[in-house]
Amino acid sequence: MLIFETQLALIEHLNVNSDSKTTIGFVPTMGALHQGHLSLVEKSLLNNDLTIVSIFVNPTQFNNPEDLKKYPRNLESDIDKLQTVGEDIIVYAPTVDDIYEGNTVSKSFNFDGLENQMEGKFRPGHFEGVGTIVKRLFEIVKPTHAYFGEKDFQQLQIIKKLVEKENFPITIVGCPILREVNGLAMSSRNERLSPNERNAAAIIYHTLLEVKHKFSTEPLSEIVVWVAQVFENQIDFKLDYFEIADENTLLTCEAKKPNQKCRAFIAIFVNNIRLIDTISLN
Repeated sequence: MLIFETQLALIEHLNVNSDSKTTIGFVPTMGALHQGHLSLVEKSLLNNDLTIVSIFVNPTQFNNPEDLKKYPRNLESDIDKLQTVGEDIIVYAPTVDDIYEGNTVSKSFNFDGLENQMEGKFRPGHFEGVGTIVKRLFEIVKPTHAYFGEKDFQQLQIIKKLVEKENFPITIVGCPILREVNGLAMSSRNERLSPNERNAAAIIYHTLLEVKHKFSTEPLSEIVVWVAQVFENQIDFKLDYFEIADENTLLTCEAKKPNQKCRAFIAIFVNNIRLIDTISLN
């Protein structure tokens, strides 16, 4: 397994070991790897000549400095996990200075309104930070395929829009959510939960399953009220938002329409640890 800490070293290696016909799969991560990340890496290894995994906690996508400070970091553990998947993985683990070259600020983007919904409303500047780092990584790695989990579905749609607007010759591959035994969506933030909190957090997915069930028979407004009531009765849980939105535009679904694909999105604080999840409703 090759590990590069600078973009210059990575680019030099790729210039020597790839050409215009080489397919490069890319899995951008912020580390604290779990089986969900590894499933993306496995998919890339299966379908590309080269696979690159970046491990970089991006400061510009955190609107909460305390959240950035507490975000789990353990490069050695991440490398060990990647080695269980395969040795033929290239790791890019840069510093902030290597990525931002002394100017750690976000650029402005227009994602046709996708950035203004849900996470964009509740985490100001988040998607400018995401757009900035993903664009920078795409410019460095120059992948042919990039892999993202559907748990961050809004982010996935925004990255597809980024590729479209920047004319990047990259295929964005969305991959299914992997879940723990109790249904909790796998996330790096789960590592910050106590065992009791982790068990109790199963209610998030179970609530989404019930939303999917109710979707076929109940008005959307009543479903939204019901979800709010579920979490009002959970002492250690605070609902940040729940939204039923159009999968393509991410705009709120006010009523059911023929052929419209709707998806439920939820963000929950579990004793100040923020978890998100999503489920397709039809």
